[in-house]
Amino acid sequence: MEIKIVNLAGKSSGKIALNEKIFGLEPREDILHRMVRYQLAKRRAGTHDVKNRSEIRGSMRKFVRQKGSGGARHSTKKVNIFRGGGRAFGPTPRSHAFSLPKKVRALALKHALSAKAKAGEIIILADAKAKEPKTVSIKKDFAKLGIDNALIIDGNELDKNFALGARNIPNIDVLPVQGINVYDILRRNKLVLTKAAIENLEARLS
Repeated sequence: MEIKIVNLAGKSSGKIALNEKIFGLEPREDILHRMVRYQLAKRRAGTHDVKNRSEIRGSMRKFVRQKGSGGARHSTKKVNIFRGGGRAFGPTPRSHAFSLPKKVRALALKHALSAKAKAGEIIILADAKAKEPKTVSIKKDFAKLGIDNALIIDGNELDKNFALGARNIPNIDVLPVQGINVYDILRRNKLVLTKAAIENLEARLS
């Protein structure tokens, strides 16, 4: 699969052949769905908490005698059936993460890249560098390329000026190639890859 390379000025800079085993697969929704669930579950804080009867502050005295009151038998007022008592079986802090095999995660990334390639939503940049960290100038460059909602992936290190200039633009995410992930690929309309990012991805996923 060949796709043209453009620079930030919108001019053609040649073509590049994409690896069919990474960008030419038939996307499977079930694998993408598993991966998105895995990512979203892993990022949940899991800090929800309620107090059970052992955590309620109060007297441990038996507040009503065992027999003769005409009512039910009770111990302390910290039990869950009384106002101000502890909660029974309430949530406690925990991790919502679950495991997913490494091979499935790698395959999901390939399917996400293939989905974007099949939809024609991949743009290849010669590089993502700016002379100065100016949001206005980078926004003009994006307008030439038709980029208004995109995930931009560069090589191992981001160009500081480009990253600073692009971070204030709504619906634009800029990540180094190590940070590429299925959820961010799918949530943006366009996937913008630099030549350095493609070389890294093909070395990593081949």
